[in-house]
Amino acid sequence: MGVQTTVVFTDLHGSTAVFEALGNARATETVTQITTWIARQCELSGGRVVKTLGDGVLAMFPDGQSAVNAVVELQRLHYKRIMRTPVDLRMPMRIGVASGEVEIVAGDCYGDAVNVAARLCDLCGPHQIWANAAALSAVDEARGMTFRILGPISIRGRAEPCTVYQIEWREEEASDFLTMQGQLDPIYASGEVDALGREIELTWMGYAKRFRSFDLPVHIGRVRNMEFVVNDPRVSRTHARLEWRNGSVVLVDVSSYGTWVRFSGGGGSDVLLRREECVLHGHGELALGASFADATVPTVAFSIL
Repeated sequence: MGVQTTVVFTDLHGSTAVFEALGNARATETVTQITTWIARQCELSGGRVVKTLGDGVLAMFPDGQSAVNAVVELQRLHYKRIMRTPVDLRMPMRIGVASGEVEIVAGDCYGDAVNVAARLCDLCGPHQIWANAAALSAVDEARGMTFRILGPISIRGRAEPCTVYQIEWREEEASDFLTMQGQLDPIYASGEVDALGREIELTWMGYAKRFRSFDLPVHIGRVRNMEFVVNDPRVSRTHARLEWRNGSVVLVDVSSYGTWVRFSGGGGSDVLLRREECVLHGHGELALGASFADATVPTVAFSIL
């Protein structure tokens, strides 16, 4: 018989680079220490740890409220911890949360909620928490915590798209603007169109180009043979790559100095990618080679259509 629960998946992003930097023995010790700490925090917050998965943890919570409270606190504590770590050894956390019915077999859990939480963990960017609508249906936005709708997103193995929210957890960045979220575009609310889209349009200095899913991967860079050229000395020869993965447009930074991502209308923090990746959705901007704080930075606007 199935059990109604809220499933949490955590993943340490960038662990591969840490293994390269520290070697297998030291990196394994470091990752194990962090996952053990994550598991303990889940238990202290009322969760049950099902298992650890290399650099990830799978846990179950009795309800959405306890799960959301736990993952928000996890992100806040982990962020403070990694800020004391050298930049090349930092492993930001990604978290997926989903509520639904699961089957418990020999201490392990199976079911749609497990699959959805795992995929949301895979799709979101470093420091992010993505949750399905069911997980947030009875959850209150506490102080410093807001929910930003991303819309229906295709999840591998599911016939229907899943309505997904991003949980904003940085207390100092919370605002009434985020709390008073605008209505989702009717075309997305219908569930007929994947919020992550099937095309992406890039615009820079009046130059615009649109790519369909089957055109991907495409590359953004300074040299002429890139599919989208941004001719600025701060942009690497090959700066970033756009990939199509299971209904999602994924931005992969391959540059020397990084890519900053800013999503429109959400009020959330900018996402800094250094040899990292994140899913693009909706509309926003990419700052190439320097942050948005630099008024002269080459900025590419994107729209997922």
